[in-house]
Amino acid sequence: MSRVQPLFSVLIVNYNAGELLQNALNSLKNQTFRDFEVLVVDNHSERNPIGDLDTNGIPNIRVLREKTNHGFAKGNNLAAQEATGKWLALLNPDATADPNWLAEIHKATERHRNCRVFACGQINMDEPELLDGAGDAYFAFGIPWRGGFERPISELPNRDSLCFSPCGASAVYDRQLFLEIGGFDERFFCYCEDVDLGMRLQLSNEKCVFLPDAIIHHKGSATSGRYSHFTMYHGFRNRTWAYLKNMPLSVLILTLPGHLALMLYIYLRNMGHADLKGMRKGMWHGLKDGWSLRWQDEYTVKPNREAIWNLVRSMAWNPVRLSQRGVHVWDLRTA
Repeated sequence: MSRVQPLFSVLIVNYNAGELLQNALNSLKNQTFRDFEVLVVDNHSERNPIGDLDTNGIPNIRVLREKTNHGFAKGNNLAAQEATGKWLALLNPDATADPNWLAEIHKATERHRNCRVFACGQINMDEPELLDGAGDAYFAFGIPWRGGFERPISELPNRDSLCFSPCGASAVYDRQLFLEIGGFDERFFCYCEDVDLGMRLQLSNEKCVFLPDAIIHHKGSATSGRYSHFTMYHGFRNRTWAYLKNMPLSVLILTLPGHLALMLYIYLRNMGHADLKGMRKGMWHGLKDGWSLRWQDEYTVKPNREAIWNLVRSMAWNPVRLSQRGVHVWDLRTA
């Protein structure tokens, strides 16, 4: 007897999240919308490996126990291949979802039938008066940021809007679209793979709708450390990779000097509290390898003129918004 296809497949990629993973699962038990399955990919956790998870109350759950750490990108790709839902709803293991999270996403898919990508509202788990993000934003010089990161929660948009791309901690993708475009670029391992995919989707004329009522609470960098060597290396490298491999040539020529200047500024600004070796190594590998990634067919999109223009319009051009990490969304009617 064939299994009935659920509407949502919730994907969780776990690595050393410990009890945070159980908290994420507990929040899924309380979902008011029940037509979903859960796939947990455990990337060979070393500390607090998956033991006896309490999954009572979850309609259907599968755990994929991997023998190596694939990273966030490949982990989600593996889960997407195994998923059976129409929609992929990503949830970080260091996040919890409001009871109406999936219900709000479901209502949005009915309101926006032509949209195949959605971003959710994210609130800081430890400081709930602060935002964790309102979708990902992208400065034209190749610097992404989580819109509204650590800004007052009063700055959360109050209606559905367009944004550049969803943050991977709570991204929602049409499964068929995700598979057709190649999913996450597995070379990124983790960090900025969501931005890279967002650029490819923009260059494929796919819009992303931000949903302020579909809320998760996120404890960012809980497993990797915000300023660790690992985080700094992958953040600096992948930021430049996404920029060099995806930016249309005409825009790349215009913005490359600004990208290099901003990378140097970010390095100097972080000197007092971040891992310097990780930043230097990440910048070097980003510039050295980013050019070769640009000319490979895998994980690249050949855009038409309309798509290039849409990408240019979706990027932020005001450096003040970047420096303040402000929310960057715009009216749906402009699409």
